[in-house]
Amino acid sequence: MQERIFENWFEDFTTSISGYDYYVDFDKVVNNVENIKVELNILNSLIGSKNIEKDFENIVKKYPETLSCVPLLLAVRNSEIYAQDDEGEFLYDFKNMNMDLESYKMFMRKTGLFNMIENHLVNNLVDYALGIETGLDSNGRKNRGGHLMEDLVEKYIQDANFKLGQTYFKEINLKDVEDKWGIDLSAISNKGKTVKRFDFVVKTKSHIYAIETNFYSSKGSKLNETARSYKMISQEADTIDGFTFVWFTDGLGWKNAKWNLKETFDVMDNIYNIKEIKSGIMNKIFV
Repeated sequence: MQERIFENWFEDFTTSISGYDYYVDFDKVVNNVENIKVELNILNSLIGSKNIEKDFENIVKKYPETLSCVPLLLAVRNSEIYAQDDEGEFLYDFKNMNMDLESYKMFMRKTGLFNMIENHLVNNLVDYALGIETGLDSNGRKNRGGHLMEDLVEKYIQDANFKLGQTYFKEINLKDVEDKWGIDLSAISNKGKTVKRFDFVVKTKSHIYAIETNFYSSKGSKLNETARSYKMISQEADTIDGFTFVWFTDGLGWKNAKWNLKETFDVMDNIYNIKEIKSGIMNKIFV
């Protein structure tokens, strides 16, 4: 294989691999709100209330399940919320009431939820919840970005005629690799003390390829740690006969960790970007 120059290789990095469904998973958003839509509509009767604390009390007494909606109105996923002030420390359970109604009314008042609802700052709590769910779901983009790279790599593994469950495997633990093919990977696992899972493992007639994939669209401290970690795994893998560590990575987030990536590139033969993946590198390395 032709010798690669880091600067040239790095210039080929991709800006983004985001599809249209990367930004918000609306199916998930809508489903989450549908699950509490009835309860939210009951609470809608509080909008514009002239006596919201009494009306809230009556609703919770008759429909205690409406309390479960409250955390979402504050963009909180958990059913338990901790709060403290000069009056003390409180842990509110909105799934199984652990306090009296006066305490929950205090919570609604002090968090500003009563003010928002009674002063008609929102017109419909279902629509409001959809907006919150959309915002919360945007936090999942990082995970979706990782899966996008996995999906891209898997597509080209398949295009190279490897079959899932036969000649390539997904999310397989290092220990399972050892057991399945009778290979000693203690050099990587620190003699069995470290638990490691690979994104993919490709198995040819005479070789095992352990694969990690990632795509970084933004900077972060994790990139330097990842580069150092994969450099070490690669060096350890080089001591094992019949085994190779392969890393597919890309993304302009690497700009701020460029030199750490270069250190790994300089010692790791099997590190590739998306351009190389699309150029048929799978057929050249998996032999």
